[in-house]
Amino acid sequence: MSEPDIFYILGNRVRRDLLSHLTCTECYFSFLSSKVSVSSTAVAKHLKIMEREGILKSYEREGPFIGPARKYYDIAISKSYMVTLTPNIFWYRSLDLSKRPVEEAPLLSLIGRFLELSDELNALLESMAELESLRDSLMAKIKERYMAEIGDMTELAILHYLLLNGSATVDELSDGLNLKEREVLLKVRELDRFVPLRIKENTIEIDREKLKAKNGGGENAGED
Repeated sequence: MSEPDIFYILGNRVRRDLLSHLTCTECYFSFLSSKVSVSSTAVAKHLKIMEREGILKSYEREGPFIGPARKYYDIAISKSYMVTLTPNIFWYRSLDLSKRPVEEAPLLSLIGRFLELSDELNALLESMAELESLRDSLMAKIKERYMAEIGDMTELAILHYLLLNGSATVDELSDGLNLKEREVLLKVRELDRFVPLRIKENTIEIDREKLKAKNGGGENAGED
């Protein structure tokens, strides 16, 4: 299954509210409808969208009383999404969260451990904020320096994409920049005159070994 459009899903407040309820307890349709301030028809539409995107799964289960089986919903993915949006960077990545076994322990011990992990996560996020702030400043300086020294906006767009994504195919750059493939390859060759690139099997990436050699082998060479 392809990656769900998480930005589309989370861009709607009702869908965010439904997901929040689903993380608290298993939910059947009428229960979910009673927890949000829209019609049941609207709730059904939102649930269908999330199920289509692979965010939710549904199943029917008999209730404790006589009557038709109820349709339950459950979240179908386990992922964490990281996003950076600045004037210089739009970058996001999904992280798969595989289930890790937890030893049996008293309830209060489990709660305490969860709080400890939350503190560790907050410390990591603070470190990430510092890293992303530095990356943002570096990207701004790279853009400024490239336009001053080279002056080609299309080459800069290719470099920008490679820096944020690690690599790109000719097709991706062609679609993203609205250029023909031969035009992309021409610009890539021109960019390679200034920034060492590796082109292999239609995939382009920055050649880190050559870059390091050009920087004299120093990891921070060229930084202000």
